[in-house]
Amino acid sequence: MTELDLQVCGSISEIDAEAWNALLMLQDNPTPFLRWEFLHALEVTQCTCTDTGWQPLPLVARNSLGQVKAAAPLYAKHHSYGEYVFDGAWAQAYARAGLDYYPKLLVASPFSPIPGARLLAADPQARRELLQGIRSLAQTNGLSSVHLLFGSEQDLLVARQDQWLIRENLQFHWQNLGYGSFEDYLSSLTQPKRKKIKAERRKVRDAGVSTVIRCGDEITQADWEFFYTCYSRTYREHYSTPYLSLDFFYTIAKTMPEAMVMCIASAAGSPIASALLMRNEHVLYGRYWGAVARVDCLHFEVAYYAPIAWAIAHGCSRFEGGAQGEHKLARGFTPAKTYSAHWLREPRFADAVARFLERESEGIERYVNELEERSPIRTP
Repeated sequence: MTELDLQVCGSISEIDAEAWNALLMLQDNPTPFLRWEFLHALEVTQCTCTDTGWQPLPLVARNSLGQVKAAAPLYAKHHSYGEYVFDGAWAQAYARAGLDYYPKLLVASPFSPIPGARLLAADPQARRELLQGIRSLAQTNGLSSVHLLFGSEQDLLVARQDQWLIRENLQFHWQNLGYGSFEDYLSSLTQPKRKKIKAERRKVRDAGVSTVIRCGDEITQADWEFFYTCYSRTYREHYSTPYLSLDFFYTIAKTMPEAMVMCIASAAGSPIASALLMRNEHVLYGRYWGAVARVDCLHFEVAYYAPIAWAIAHGCSRFEGGAQGEHKLARGFTPAKTYSAHWLREPRFADAVARFLERESEGIERYVNELEERSPIRTP
């Protein structure tokens, strides 16, 4: 790097929290998933560590005066779990060729498919030098690749300029078009969709279920314990193991309570389902959900409808419901493209992946056009 001095750290605790968060706040739509407190909580609770295959290598770049001008959440990954951008076929191709795909470098917020800035920089030149420094780090250490996941437009701009491969994906986001209430929102939908949502909410209500949303310090320890029971159960039902620990959730509840939003459903005086969401000033992010009882349409109420009502009441401009899920379309969410950037050291594999991504992008474009034709939002 010609302008900045790049330092690879062994822990984000080696980087000043105020400096990191100040850089984050300079970016468009800074998400809570890149805050120093969030990444630090992952480390101190051992959710991201060598043993879990997420070795933290956070970067900080300083100018000649020692001022922090750029930073990035970097990890050495020994697998591809918890990324939500799937490159398993690439890893298999490397293995067939007798090459090592892992470890690779990952620029991301762990376990969080939330679009936002990954290259935290004070200006475009610092962002470009940071990305080039990450690539040089991979080259120097003979690593197969670098992957920047769910980056911002500014991240993607410098990646394109440096000839990185760009991959498109699709999520479903709810947009607040100036609604004054949930009923106001329903009135914007086509009649069949409006009728469907009302029927689904009525089923939950008729089952004797009520919901409450608590924020920040309103969320009790008992609420967190019940939420974690639900969260763990969801993973077990899918024959998987939770990425995050109860200690992690306790930690972020203490260090960034203003970002916490929890929806709890109860029946006969006892909680039966819970969803954890997070927020910044303008956006609500749906993250985790689970239930200990089966009630028809309960998932839609706890994970979508009650949060949408809350988002409207609190002036959120958008509700991002998480990765994937075409079923969200029928509930008022609309398709939104997300992007990742990839650098592969082996030219023959880079060429093959580039051709694959071109075909994949064409398929996504056709899919988006099809989804937009089925939009539940009424046209004037």
